[in-house]
Amino acid sequence: MSDEHEHHDHAHDHAAPVAADDAGSQALAEALSSSFAIVKIVMVLMVVAFFCSGFFTVGPSEKAVILRFGRPVGEGQKALLTSGLHWSLPYPIDEVVRIPITEIQRVSSNNGWYLTTPEAELSGEEMPPAASLNPAVDGYVITADRNIIHTRATLSYHIDQPIHFAFDFVSASNTVQNALDNALLYTAAKFNVDDILTRDVAGFKEAVQERVSDLVEQAQLGIVIDQCEVQSIPPRQLQDVFSMVTAARENRNKALNEANSYTNRVFNESSAQATSITNAAAVASANYVKSITSEARRFNDLLPQYVANPDLFVQQMFVQAMSQAFTNVQDKFYLPQRADGKPRELRLQLNREPPEPKPAANP
Repeated sequence: MSDEHEHHDHAHDHAAPVAADDAGSQALAEALSSSFAIVKIVMVLMVVAFFCSGFFTVGPSEKAVILRFGRPVGEGQKALLTSGLHWSLPYPIDEVVRIPITEIQRVSSNNGWYLTTPEAELSGEEMPPAASLNPAVDGYVITADRNIIHTRATLSYHIDQPIHFAFDFVSASNTVQNALDNALLYTAAKFNVDDILTRDVAGFKEAVQERVSDLVEQAQLGIVIDQCEVQSIPPRQLQDVFSMVTAARENRNKALNEANSYTNRVFNESSAQATSITNAAAVASANYVKSITSEARRFNDLLPQYVANPDLFVQQMFVQAMSQAFTNVQDKFYLPQRADGKPRELRLQLNREPPEPKPAANP
């Protein structure tokens, strides 16, 4: 009996660990199953998030191009995406390139400007000039008459052909920058220093912009130039000399303007006098011609009367003339013709005594 009892106890001891191992395996399987479910959910969420990350928005002032493995999706204008919501495969499969089309872009050329710092530009305080121009740090340009000046320009433009601008050049902005630098150096070599600084500032500016436009058109950058601002000054080391030249030029221009004003005033006065004399002569000529015409007409009217009876006509004219002559005469002397036809002698005492006044009548 004792042997059977011991054998039963020994079998019972072996069965207890087996049952414990089954419970642990079952718990582990349940844990793994739960973990796999969580991993599946996380993977699904990651895939959803991955594809949802492909949504993007294009603003109203820009356009966008989708690059798939570095190449645009679509050809020509079809590759351009307008404003609104769009979707593309997430990076690194697709890449979205945004291109501003209405935003004004700006580049500046300072190769011909003296050494300065952004802080000094903002504050308006310039660094004092050195004793002489240092070509190692100071930029400058050479004019057509072999003078040196400082000049710089700022170019404003907007993108007109986004495909060309974004994909036909490694850096289109640098190409625009190079075109502006070239335009300043090239145009300055075509103008004299006085024209650039004072006489033809607008013409120099227009020539720079025209040169930039030609270079941009030759390179087919796909941009439109809006404005080009140019600033030019003489070397700061020679500022006093240029100021003296400018003052002399202003005095010369003032003297010329005064002389021109005096010339114009004298010319206007002479023209007015000449016009007045001409008008007076024309009036006098018209009156004289009118008077002569009237006298000729009167003569033609009297001529038949004279032809008909000359003696009577002479007597009438004589009487008429004498009546006009005697109208306001105080003393009148009439000498009739002598019978023998000889002339009568008339003696006048011009300084005779004035007649005595008559006595007043008694009342």
